[in-house]
Amino acid sequence: MNTADTIAAPPGDADLQSVAHLKEACGRIKSELGKVIVGQEAVVEQVLIAILTRSHALLVGVPGLAKTLLVSTLSQTLHLSFKRIQFTPDLMPSDITGTEVIYQNPTTNEREFRFLRGPIFANMVLADEINRTPPKTQAAMLEAMQERKVTVGGADHALPDPFFVLATQNPIEQEGTYPLPEAQLDRFMFMIAVDYPSAEEELQIMKMATGSNTAKPQHVLSAEDILSLQKVVRRLEPAPHVYAYAQKLVRVTRPKTPEALDFCKRWLTWGAGPRAGLNLILAAKARAMLQGQTYVSCDDIAAVALPIFRHRLVPNFAAQSEGVTADDITRKILESIPKDQKL
Repeated sequence: MNTADTIAAPPGDADLQSVAHLKEACGRIKSELGKVIVGQEAVVEQVLIAILTRSHALLVGVPGLAKTLLVSTLSQTLHLSFKRIQFTPDLMPSDITGTEVIYQNPTTNEREFRFLRGPIFANMVLADEINRTPPKTQAAMLEAMQERKVTVGGADHALPDPFFVLATQNPIEQEGTYPLPEAQLDRFMFMIAVDYPSAEEELQIMKMATGSNTAKPQHVLSAEDILSLQKVVRRLEPAPHVYAYAQKLVRVTRPKTPEALDFCKRWLTWGAGPRAGLNLILAAKARAMLQGQTYVSCDDIAAVALPIFRHRLVPNFAAQSEGVTADDITRKILESIPKDQKL
């Protein structure tokens, strides 16, 4: 591999300072979260990556793993406005986006329509148990995520910037729920698996939650800082072989193409679409910055592949009968594809 294949354009001095500032801020954010949240470092990193890439994330885990607490605490460390929407079967789209009401001017007694904003008008929105509401309300939420605006009464209302949706989903109870279709799941950059804590972490949680801990997280970054860092992420340019590696990872998942790996043809009904490749590059850029790197490596691509592929690979009946999951297939792909790809 020649030098031109491995070196991308160097970042400017301002971007170098931004990367250093972000690495230092990331350490402080984790420290502040540690006052309330125990462990879950991988989850925190993936949520921060979603924020830095102007994306959304879906957190999946059993009840009691502090998913809601993590998101609300993170909003405090980032000094962002925060709203929680508890999704229920009777939730209507207007309950999320807002509605028009008749307002009577006390001076002139004239009546006019006024728009009352819904809870989606916040920098960080927690969509709690998003699979518990019917498709019509889910669609309104996901449309706002994509368009970053809502339309009521023929008028467009822009959502605040920055704007992120962090949704949660309970994988246990499926009765009375409305699972998100694959096309709607694709709107989320990450499907983040929130797992049980270790034995040491669980003991620390028990001591912290049952004691008199009143520590509150402090602000670390502002909305303006986040908007600036999002621009730096976009400017960070990976080398050609990094693009090639990400492209290869995506293309080998498609079972009906000649490039598909044999086990992908055997275990997958559908593979990852083009949005998976875009997210691999964006997430790898943000991860590199969080690590204090001014370059993007293939290791950064591999590190974000699991949460990106988790909801984009569709295992078939053969995989399900053998107990093979999307994560298992992704790990096998990462083992099979060398990192010295060329465009």
